[in-house]
Amino acid sequence: MLNDIKKNKQKTAIIISGFIIMITLILYYICIAFNINSYFAIIIALLFSVVSCFASYYNSDKIILRTCKARPATEEEDKKLVHIFEAIMISSALPCTPRLYVVDDPQPNAFATGRNPQNAIICVTTGLLEKLDYYELEGVIAHEMGHIRNYDILLSAVVTVMVGFIVMLSDIFTRICFFGKRSNDDDDNKGSAILMLLGLIFLILGPIFGKIMQMAISRRREFLADATAVEITRNPQGLISALKKLDSDSNELKFANNATAHMYIVNPFKNNSNGKKRKAGLFDTHPSIDERIEALENIE
Repeated sequence: MLNDIKKNKQKTAIIISGFIIMITLILYYICIAFNINSYFAIIIALLFSVVSCFASYYNSDKIILRTCKARPATEEEDKKLVHIFEAIMISSALPCTPRLYVVDDPQPNAFATGRNPQNAIICVTTGLLEKLDYYELEGVIAHEMGHIRNYDILLSAVVTVMVGFIVMLSDIFTRICFFGKRSNDDDDNKGSAILMLLGLIFLILGPIFGKIMQMAISRRREFLADATAVEITRNPQGLISALKKLDSDSNELKFANNATAHMYIVNPFKNNSNGKKRKAGLFDTHPSIDERIEALENIE
């Protein structure tokens, strides 16, 4: 477990470094497109990329909660959730109590976020509270506590915000290259053609790069969080039953997007498999429910 936490921290450092380099390159060429001196361009790009990465690191939880329109959980409105959370907090071995949030959405789902256990958040949907019984909800909350204990939330939150940011920059860069004003000067035309080519490359590679970064959050993380949930609750059947209900629910998550999909306990985008069992595909952000259930059953 400690080795997994160490690897997560190392992955985060590598990913942040990679994002700084890529964002710097994108911003550098945006500056060049605006005819800014190359020396000033690289300074501006470096400063902006470093500041944006650290801002994303410290504010990723706030950005994600705002994106999904979450509200703080209260004793009055979410009594069952608060009581279950307090009951299993004792056996979770977490150093600090995470904050609880609720999203008004019919799809049963949940995620954890934050840069560390001291700033952790667990967020569930109203669909989860309505459709799961006590032990099923206990298993889901324990699963999210597992992500916090294992420092999965750090890697997940950083990737979520930075992938969205880099795709946005790629889009801006592409628009500038293809629709910006062009000079009649031959050298400028050559420079513009190069920028257009780079814009096309970024346009194509931006979403792919984002997907690769999401895959850096190994599907093994979900198996490990499931195992941690069983360690906390001592009841694998509760989580197994919850996963079956979550998988069979047909509701679409209203605020789901590609940048945050990997954070949820199950994929918020429903795929129609006609009831057939399937293994996770190469670019899936989650292992299949059948694989997770099989792993949980083997724990018993």
